[in-house]
Amino acid sequence: MEVVRLLICHSFLLLLLPVLGAAEALQTYIVQLHPHEGGSEATSAARSRLDWHSSFLERSVAWEQEKRPASRLLYSYHTVFDGFAAQLAEGEAAALRALPGVASVRADRRLELHTTYSYRFLGLNFCPTGAWARSGYGRGAIVGVLDTGVWPESPSFDDRGMPPAPLRWTGVCQGGEHFNASNCNRKLIGARFYSKGHRANYPTNPSEAVSLLEYVSPRDAHGHGTHTASTAAGAAVAGASVLGAGAGEARGVAPGAHVAAYKVCWFNGCYSSDILAGMDDAVRDGVDVLSLSLGGFPIPLFEDSIAIGSFRATARGISVVCAAGNNGPARSSVANEAPWVLTVGAATLDRRFPAYVRLGNGRVLYGESMYPGEISLKKGGKELELVYAVGGTRESEYCLKGSMDKAAVAGKMVVCNRGITGRADKGEAVKEAGGAAMILANTEINRQDDSVDVHVLPATLVGNREAVELKKYISSTPRPVARIVFGGTRIGRARAPAVALFSARGPSLTNPSVLKPDVIAPGVNIIAAWPGNLGPSGLEGDARRSNFSVLSGTSMAAPHVSGIAALIRSAHPSWSPAMVRSAIMTSADITDRQGKAIMDGDGGRADVFAMGAGHVNPARAVDPGLVYDIQPTDYVTHLCTLGYTHMEIFKITHTGVNCSAVLQKNRGCSLNYPSIAVAFKNGAKSAVLQRTVTNVGTPNSTYTVQVAAPPGVKIRVAPTTLSFVEFGEQRSFRVTIEAPSPPAAKDSAEGYLAWKQSGGEGKHVVRSPIAVTWVVE
Repeated sequence: MEVVRLLICHSFLLLLLPVLGAAEALQTYIVQLHPHEGGSEATSAARSRLDWHSSFLERSVAWEQEKRPASRLLYSYHTVFDGFAAQLAEGEAAALRALPGVASVRADRRLELHTTYSYRFLGLNFCPTGAWARSGYGRGAIVGVLDTGVWPESPSFDDRGMPPAPLRWTGVCQGGEHFNASNCNRKLIGARFYSKGHRANYPTNPSEAVSLLEYVSPRDAHGHGTHTASTAAGAAVAGASVLGAGAGEARGVAPGAHVAAYKVCWFNGCYSSDILAGMDDAVRDGVDVLSLSLGGFPIPLFEDSIAIGSFRATARGISVVCAAGNNGPARSSVANEAPWVLTVGAATLDRRFPAYVRLGNGRVLYGESMYPGEISLKKGGKELELVYAVGGTRESEYCLKGSMDKAAVAGKMVVCNRGITGRADKGEAVKEAGGAAMILANTEINRQDDSVDVHVLPATLVGNREAVELKKYISSTPRPVARIVFGGTRIGRARAPAVALFSARGPSLTNPSVLKPDVIAPGVNIIAAWPGNLGPSGLEGDARRSNFSVLSGTSMAAPHVSGIAALIRSAHPSWSPAMVRSAIMTSADITDRQGKAIMDGDGGRADVFAMGAGHVNPARAVDPGLVYDIQPTDYVTHLCTLGYTHMEIFKITHTGVNCSAVLQKNRGCSLNYPSIAVAFKNGAKSAVLQRTVTNVGTPNSTYTVQVAAPPGVKIRVAPTTLSFVEFGEQRSFRVTIEAPSPPAAKDSAEGYLAWKQSGGEGKHVVRSPIAVTWVVE
């Protein structure tokens, strides 16, 4: 993120300066500058970039009352963004916007954080022709993880057998609280932390901004970052489990890859100013893949710091993988929807942790839990009296701390509605109130979601259907009783993968002409590394310790795909980020392990807005046959076709563009995306798209098209056959889509287009989903 050099008369500046009242609050703003207006001399040795950025503050801050404007400067960006972050009053921000050379000034934004088995579920094994063997287990690749930091002592970051960091690596192991250079090794090759944005935003006194629960260093105090980093590229750990549950060998998706941790998230969330600083350093450090399991709700790309920072990262050859968000199943809830980002939704595994509820009337309700106490070794726990809403308030229905009548709860099994507070927090509240066990009941919002926790007391989670029956039994019985029967760990009996209920859905709000999410990956009940300062429930009062714990979310899905991207980069180091994404998308599965259509946690068959191109398949992704490549300039053209203004495009790409000229030159062109999405509006009934594929498979190969048109839509492809003589050869084709009217009572329809290799080695099927939407404005 970078800047501009300006000469402005002092009297003019005085007119711009606001009168800063003593009580006027400061907040963090991210300032984007025009890098081209100052010329190369703007960053000459006579005046450093830091001085240059500070000069903008001197021109806008009411420095009669602020003796050191430069002290307001938090970050100076110059790799993925041109500009800086600073603390300003509202009037000072307005003054800064008026300065020549300033492209935008926007308030800092807070974002949220969005395996012993998952690598096997993905088909990763020791087969000599498999993805691990073909990529050397990801050896030589570097995955940069922007998250809550890392717990370096975890066995998942053991460096035995790892080579030294690649020569291109220029990163550091930043010291801090309980962290120094010796904490890094040949697996964890770098670690940094960024707290200035967090400190400035919470709380008012910066000296109190990082609580006692945090480490002012790259060390992870929350577990999320350790979990995601080990999922992407953790080393092999034999005998891994969560206090005995889910036992097996833990491995990251790319166990041979290096890890670099960038701590940008704290107890109060993740601020854009810190995220940009982390991305800025990661790109300069030399990472190959950036993994971001964080985000918010969808916003315009020119206001989205992750989209803006990732554009330059992509232009420099770095694959950026982001979580789609956990706001599903709401339509158009998908976040991180920039077309240069690989956006990942969450799916289930076929591993279950059954914990049945046996009611006093003989009925058995299915539930799941990871409670690891001695009770799990027996056929069932003690039969206990059931109570619900003890306290007579809405708060007691949700088992909020202090809401339950201790006398009525003592020694009983308490039913708690899910919501408001964390799932594990409810168990702690019940335990503190004297309860002996808990049944966590899904509401209509959570439906049949089965995200488990390592509870601090005997507990299980039941779906909404089971919860309705449970509450009916309680209300109709004078003395309702139940016992929990724990069933251990079971693999292969559940239908999977299925789209997780919480996984965010498309179509994209900001860009319906690009299908998002791109793919789905394991994101439910994922077991991965955990910090040694924290119990596996994540609760401060949990005194138990485990090297591994379980989490669910698109946050867990994204690092699986980051690991796959590392495998592909290791196998094909010259491939562009777009080629890597294409390989992952066009090789994805659209059926589950039973060969049936992938189901949706919302009920029924999953559509393309839930699963994108499908569920990732690493073995096929490292050998996709054909790929769709995209150059950075193609994204600029795409933004022009969407009607973005010159300034909006500049805010994203940091380059000036004349869209009229670009569209005239590229008339009829469309973004060479691996999926096909068309949004018809204003009465439009047809569209013509062009795609170009590159042969990365065998020479002298031929592919024939297969098309399944969406209902009510006609699709023509020309030519219908593509022949390649050499490796790296390109062929183009046109897709004509005609849709006279939308299907009855629907505003979207889906199909697919696939290129199937002919001849003796007809092993490659390069598949693109097709999504057609009718937009009513």
